[in-house]
Amino acid sequence: MEMIADLHMHTMASNHAFNTVTEMARRAKELGFFAAAVTDHAPRLPDSPHPWYYYSLKRLPDFIEGIWLLKGVEANVLSVQGELDFTPAEFDKMELDWVIASIHGDAFCPSLTEDEATQLWLNIAQNPYVDCIGHSESREYRYDYDAVTKVFAQKHKIVEMNANSAIARPGNEENLRALALACKRNGTKVAVNSDAHSMYRLGCFDSVLPMLQEIDFPVELIVNASKENLIAALREHQKPVADRMEERTGI
Repeated sequence: MEMIADLHMHTMASNHAFNTVTEMARRAKELGFFAAAVTDHAPRLPDSPHPWYYYSLKRLPDFIEGIWLLKGVEANVLSVQGELDFTPAEFDKMELDWVIASIHGDAFCPSLTEDEATQLWLNIAQNPYVDCIGHSESREYRYDYDAVTKVFAQKHKIVEMNANSAIARPGNEENLRALALACKRNGTKVAVNSDAHSMYRLGCFDSVLPMLQEIDFPVELIVNASKENLIAALREHQKPVADRMEERTGI
C-alpha cells in the first residue's frame, strides 16, 4: 500500500518546524508524491504564523516543484461547541484547499470526558469548512468512535491516521486501531498523514500502514491512496482545485 500524497505537513511558518514550503515540496516530489498539503498551525498556538499568512497562501501556485500544493491550515478546536480559530467569514476569504481540525492541549484543555469529546466532534462534523479530523485518537480526548465516525461519514469528514502520533503521543496505538476499525465499519474515509515538521519526516507512514493492512482497511476509503481518490474527495468538499487537477492530469 503506497500513498500518493501527504496531507499534513508543517513549514518554518510554524516556528517549531524546520523547512520552507519549497523544500517540503521538493522532498514530496523526490518521494514520488502527486500532492502535499501545507497545514501550518492556526493562531491560537504560540508557534503559529501571523493571520496574514493564511490569507496569502492562495497566492502560491497550485503546482510547484513538480507536485500539487494544497494550501491549508491545522485549525485548533477551542471549545466543546466546536469553535475554531477562524470564523466562517474568515474561512471564506482565505479560500483554503484543506482544513484540518485538531485538539491541542495548549489551545484548549488537557483532557475531556468521553461524553464531552463525543459532543465536540459531533459539533465539528457540522462545520462545512472542516475537511479532515486531525490526530483524534489521544486517550485524553477519547470519544465514541462508532457513533461519531457514522456522522463523519454522513458529513464527508475525513479522519486522519496520523503517523506522528507514535512519536508525539505514544501509548495511543490501540485507540488508533479502534478508530480505524470504526471507520472501516462505517465507511468513513481516512487520510494517512505524516504530520511532518521537517522534510526528513515527510511521507513517513510506517507506524500506520502496517496496522491498516493488518485490519484489511479498504483502499477506496483512503483519500490519499490514489490520485482518483484524492481528486474525488476534494470535489466532494467543493474545492475548486479538484477541477484544475483533473484538467491537468486527465483523470
